[in-house]
Amino acid sequence: MFKHVPWASHEDGKSSEGKHQEEEESLTTILNVDQRGDLTLLIASIMASMCKAIEMNFDANAALSSGVTKPSASEDEKISDADPASADVSKLDQEKKLKEQRQKELSAPKMKELKEDALRFIDQWRTNVIERIGSIVNSKEEASSQLHSAPAKVNTSHTTADKKIDPVSAEPQAADTALRELFPPIDTPLSSLEEPTRLLILHSTLLLLLSLEHYIAPSRVLLLYLTSSLHLPLSVLTADEEKIAKGLLEAAKHMSGDEETQRKAEENKNSRKWKVGLASVAGAALIGVTGGLAAPLVAAGVGSVMGGLGLGATAAAGYLGTVAGSTVIVGGLFGAYGGKMTGQMVDAYAKEVSDFAFLPVQKKLDPLSSTPHKESSSREKDHTDPNTNPAINDPSSRRLRVTIGISGWLTSPEDVTSPWKILSSASSEPFALRYELEALMNLGNSISAMVSSAAWGYAKSEMIKHTIFAELTAALWPLALLKISRVVDNPFSVAKARSDKAGELLADALINKAQGERPVTLVGYSLGARVVYSCLMSLARRKAFGLIESAVLIGSPCPSTTGDWRVMRSVVASRLVNVYSENDYVLGFLYRTSSIQYGVAGLQKIEGLPRVENVDVSETVSGHLRYRYLVGAVLKKIGFEGVDLKAVEEEAEALKKMDEEEEMKTWQDKAKAQGKTIVTGADGKVLFDKAGKPLMEKVWKGGKDGEKDESADKEGKGGNGDDGGDVHDKEAERMEKEVQEKTQQGLLQGMAQKLHISG
Repeated sequence: MFKHVPWASHEDGKSSEGKHQEEEESLTTILNVDQRGDLTLLIASIMASMCKAIEMNFDANAALSSGVTKPSASEDEKISDADPASADVSKLDQEKKLKEQRQKELSAPKMKELKEDALRFIDQWRTNVIERIGSIVNSKEEASSQLHSAPAKVNTSHTTADKKIDPVSAEPQAADTALRELFPPIDTPLSSLEEPTRLLILHSTLLLLLSLEHYIAPSRVLLLYLTSSLHLPLSVLTADEEKIAKGLLEAAKHMSGDEETQRKAEENKNSRKWKVGLASVAGAALIGVTGGLAAPLVAAGVGSVMGGLGLGATAAAGYLGTVAGSTVIVGGLFGAYGGKMTGQMVDAYAKEVSDFAFLPVQKKLDPLSSTPHKESSSREKDHTDPNTNPAINDPSSRRLRVTIGISGWLTSPEDVTSPWKILSSASSEPFALRYELEALMNLGNSISAMVSSAAWGYAKSEMIKHTIFAELTAALWPLALLKISRVVDNPFSVAKARSDKAGELLADALINKAQGERPVTLVGYSLGARVVYSCLMSLARRKAFGLIESAVLIGSPCPSTTGDWRVMRSVVASRLVNVYSENDYVLGFLYRTSSIQYGVAGLQKIEGLPRVENVDVSETVSGHLRYRYLVGAVLKKIGFEGVDLKAVEEEAEALKKMDEEEEMKTWQDKAKAQGKTIVTGADGKVLFDKAGKPLMEKVWKGGKDGEKDESADKEGKGGNGDDGGDVHDKEAERMEKEVQEKTQQGLLQGMAQKLHISG
């Protein structure tokens, strides 16, 4: 038993523990009184900057130009006083109208309420944080006074310039470079201390934040600012998080307390604040123990599992507080289910969205099951019990952060998890969200069929003559394409509606702590990004702040209005990224029947919100299907945490192969239209001329020399949109049949795998 009371002040702890604790490394032994004051002041300044960033999100003046006229002048004075030689009067007039529009938007009762709730949440959090840290390093009173007096430092609210990148060829942005850009360091005398001392400050602060019995997204952002301000690399923080996660889970295995576990489970059951309550499995099941509020960890135990971090064992246990002695709290921190949801929660979600589940990415999983593949000797185990699931119980695979990848269309069940193998498990616990397999496979196969059709080949050559927005607003889509649109329109409409529902259920699962009380990062492409959009909007409606660390929406079929993204920004603590391509004609065509008056985020930048990162990938993405193979490259180029570089290289090879196949398909279509065929050698490989083009030869009817085969021309007739309505109808029927067959084949293949594994 340790006598250090977690919430006691430094003076109280010193008097109760005597000299023993002073002999160990702790914040009070390595920092003098002035340095401890510098620490609480630094943390108070960081949190003031975080509050300022929230206020900026609701500021009508954000992102408007300044400096061309007097900042204190009225809008009319700015225009009348502007020097024609140095100021753009028309731009000022445009900005005046834009500001009036924003003021109207921000004056809406719901928006004002959202701002008040967001600030109230962050104020409560930072009060708890500063009092906790102050109780250790100086006093609650002194720390609280610094909290209210510390100003937000200039230019510390992370704002970013818009980026235009080529994911294939651009140099990646280093994570440490992104750290300094997004979380600019705040000047502090502590940055000049020796590195071991700065490391111990960061480590101790992480433990103190965990002692609040959660590790929410603002706490993670605070540590990112602290890491940057102490001039430490990001890898130090992620390694620290990994060691502590493993240490907590390893130590918790040795605790027990059945009675407290049952009481905690009953509290969860009887105090359901949200739509769906936690199922009956207690959080302790996560770590394979019956767990409860057991006896605190002995100091030596903490020291052994968290060795090498530089902090004395007794101090570490004291900083962790009640977390050091409760498997219920540890289980709740990491999630009662981790990668597997069972019982009441799954039953409730299944009524709304089929196939809804979190799948661990790094484990080799059957895409129709959240159970890891097993050898035949262990196939008969009951994997519905978290105690028997190695993906749940293995402490080495658990992290203090979670990243959830969401695919937006599928051509096989494996596409649920395959695109997300680029997520490294070094800094975060990666999952893929599975939902509505059949709807997403229908969509994926439909898009593939459409872009492979002769109608699309012709349409694309016509569409590039206009901008995508001209196509959308003036309905300039080629007639031939519109005649086969039924192949994709219904699958997209169905999958889009299901994605909206999946996003709401994802928000519900996170609110109910299915992934614990850890910061969650969401990444989605295509309709997967629509799920992220729906989730964030739902969280904002329910005032569920502090859950989401970052969100990346890639090629998103969702509105680009400032109002919607302002709402989304309110529930994202760190990065909110919109990745778009102005050349994504597939997305434009799919979205043409939606509310295009609100814009399309996947086709354009988000205006008026400096804390939304816009990443333009137009130079690389000319088709929606390419996003499947560019997720890792895009994340790497923007300095995203936790990207597996080897997996990104494999992704690039897959994209190269797809491009080669598409190019060959284009040549085959050209050859067919000209009554020719591609020439191959004896080995079956295509032969090329000196210019690198495939060799072609004319197709002749058998038995009649010199008579050209007219079948190719007949098959291609109508492809230019002039006539051939029957041809288009037949092509659409053929494509629909092909889509149905491929979807059913994919589902049966997945079911066969599932039966083989469970059999």
